[in-house]
Amino acid sequence: MSLLSIIIPNRFINQRVDVAMAQMLPNYSRTKITYWIKSGNALIHRKTFKPKEKVLGGEMVNLLIKTKKANSWLAEDAAIDVVYEDSEIIIVNKPVGLVTHPGASNWTGTLANALLHYDSSLANLDRAGIVHRLDKNTSGLMVVARSEYAQKYLTKQLQTHSISREYSAIVYGYMISGGSVDAPIGRDPKDRIKQAVVKDGKYALTHYRIIERFTHHTHVKAILETGRTHQIRVHLSFIGHPLIADPIYGGKVYFPKKADKQLTKALKNFNRQTLHAKKLTLTHPISGELMSWKMPLPQDMQDLLQILAKFDSC
Repeated sequence: MSLLSIIIPNRFINQRVDVAMAQMLPNYSRTKITYWIKSGNALIHRKTFKPKEKVLGGEMVNLLIKTKKANSWLAEDAAIDVVYEDSEIIIVNKPVGLVTHPGASNWTGTLANALLHYDSSLANLDRAGIVHRLDKNTSGLMVVARSEYAQKYLTKQLQTHSISREYSAIVYGYMISGGSVDAPIGRDPKDRIKQAVVKDGKYALTHYRIIERFTHHTHVKAILETGRTHQIRVHLSFIGHPLIADPIYGGKVYFPKKADKQLTKALKNFNRQTLHAKKLTLTHPISGELMSWKMPLPQDMQDLLQILAKFDSC
């Protein structure tokens, strides 16, 4: 048995309590929720209630239910950079080199393993509450849900493109202006580990804006409308401006003619794609408040930009 606590938002005012709870707990039928209420396994402010009672808004419901762990991932004591947290969400800043969740070659040492240690109740949620992922060598902001309702609500925001995700990227080439890439993405027919722009791929749309230009490189802001695997990396490579040091979509390292040794060394030694999830904006699942977080560039990208400004300035 597990104790699940939820707060009923004000938008459900005057609805039946069982109806509101059914919308907040989509994995359980209204019939089952009504049964729990009638059997005394659901309490509002420590008191039993009837399914037909009307919502006033802000009620704390404690529900004793049987739950199954969504996975067998191990909890591991590892540091997490928590930017913000409350009863419904956790905002984390994922560092470079950390895999988001366990997979075929990474069953331990992932962000999900650390999250399960940080909050053991996440074991009751699919993917330990993770709503979206970042590639191993992409840094930046991610949102993690702490309740079934929050996970469902945030997933729907992703599907309707109402969560805003902004990235910083440093690419090869001088970009004249910003723009958009509207091109479908799917598995590369020539290389199964890669994604590519393909005719029968899934709809994908990326906007990009110029932050700073250098002679042979450009610092851009990329905004996702959709969330396909490797989307920004694929789209920017598709238009001829791959990310610096991208091992899959970047091609050979390009050194400008007569480049200073420090610039050549910096480009040669940069060991991950230059991509950082710098801003995340979403609607809070309970309060309905529009919330936003920003995370500065990690030191490696800051250092590279300083070198570009010094040795590759326009």
